[in-house]
Amino acid sequence: MNELVERCELAPGFTISRILTGLWQIADMERDGHSLDLKAAADAMAPYVEAGFTTFDMADHYGSAEKIAGLFQKENGPRIQLLTKWVPTPGPVTREEIRSAVQRSLDRMQATRLDLLQFHTWNYADPVWWDCLYWLQELKQEGLICQLGLTNVDTTHLRIVINSGIEVVSNQVCFSLLDQRAKKGMTELCLQNGIKLLAFGTVAGGFLTEHWLGKPEPSLDELVTWSQMKYKRFIDAAGGWMVFQELLHKVDQIAQRLGASMANVACRYILEEPAVGGIIIGARLGQSDHIQNNLRVFQFSLDELSRSKIGDMLARLKPIPGDCGDEYRRPPFLTASGDLSHHVESFPLPYEPQSSEGGHTVVLSGKGRAVRRENHISISATDATYGDRVIGGKDPVAQYHFVVDKIEGALFSLGGRLEDIVCTTVNIRDAADTGAVAGAHEERFRGIRTAHTLTQAKLEGEACLVEIQAEAVVKKPDR
Repeated sequence: MNELVERCELAPGFTISRILTGLWQIADMERDGHSLDLKAAADAMAPYVEAGFTTFDMADHYGSAEKIAGLFQKENGPRIQLLTKWVPTPGPVTREEIRSAVQRSLDRMQATRLDLLQFHTWNYADPVWWDCLYWLQELKQEGLICQLGLTNVDTTHLRIVINSGIEVVSNQVCFSLLDQRAKKGMTELCLQNGIKLLAFGTVAGGFLTEHWLGKPEPSLDELVTWSQMKYKRFIDAAGGWMVFQELLHKVDQIAQRLGASMANVACRYILEEPAVGGIIIGARLGQSDHIQNNLRVFQFSLDELSRSKIGDMLARLKPIPGDCGDEYRRPPFLTASGDLSHHVESFPLPYEPQSSEGGHTVVLSGKGRAVRRENHISISATDATYGDRVIGGKDPVAQYHFVVDKIEGALFSLGGRLEDIVCTTVNIRDAADTGAVAGAHEERFRGIRTAHTLTQAKLEGEACLVEIQAEAVVKKPDR
């Protein structure tokens, strides 16, 4: 094994190379019905492993990536780490369907256990994602999965996951010179809980390289790969082409002074972030590689002058909106297509509406009950229970956010939105939690002007720390 390549321990006994080779471009290479030679693509993995880049990142929807990686591992032995993802379509799912999804990845990869399975959900307001997490944890305990991770989960929901007893070791998020969202609360939360960030987008689809230095702005029609289409949208969101060129010139100056490439500098900056376990750099197997250039990342560190100059430049960029993963859940959708059309077809209702006498429509979210009549929705006291579990554990803030998710799901099922809420009453068990819950409410309802009351109350069930009642007036017609 190449000792030059830095490694990170994600869990006891499970280490990865700190530069992971991303195989998402396999799907791009197989566009328009094009089929790859699986054996040739698998053979193209060998130079990465020989150089010390033993870790590969893929997903169930990255074309033939799992089959290619499995073929290589079968022929070359267990000296590599294969990280994959499960990205289910929105809507109901059963325990059997989850087992089948895991088994499908195992079959493709010709393995008896997945090294790391990373889970992605599209809609926090649909509680089915909690079924998925708990059932995946069961498969981990059964031995089909070695480690569990998440992908594109924001800080708030990672906190809920941690406090709900789900054992995750990593969260894969976008993190680059263009996208500094992970520096907000995400880094602190991960450091507190021993969770590593796996950063993608670090070279922004190749935009953070000499190739684009001093070049005129391309139109989306001129861009060749899905990665380029995606990260051009990040450039636009960060302030546009002119300020991006200023960033490139600054990175180029630092790279020349350090005897490195611009991509090296962009990668090293993110690798030196305290919660980052590794960065993911995409490969077009059999077409091009950047192995020698990637090795250079481990041959230097950024000095204080370099970090200071980069920091000054980053302060001139517009922050990417929201938190980690929001680009897949709310506008602006920073995806290759600019929307979710190539990811999902629709979002089923989290709860089934039922008609009742008097022209009312009702949904039940466990103990919570939401009733719509005309454009008014009333939501009864809703707590953090889901089935026989209390989501959020003993953390009142985590419980609070899960309750808001339930309320948002009920509103969506009745044709409303969280922004339609005009009044909330939050009851807490312990007065000592007032400040923390008030802060969570301010975070969740920022920009939504509601009449709000927070009181201490005796709640049903010793484990429930928070419950919320709400009133909403729907500003848009039914879907």
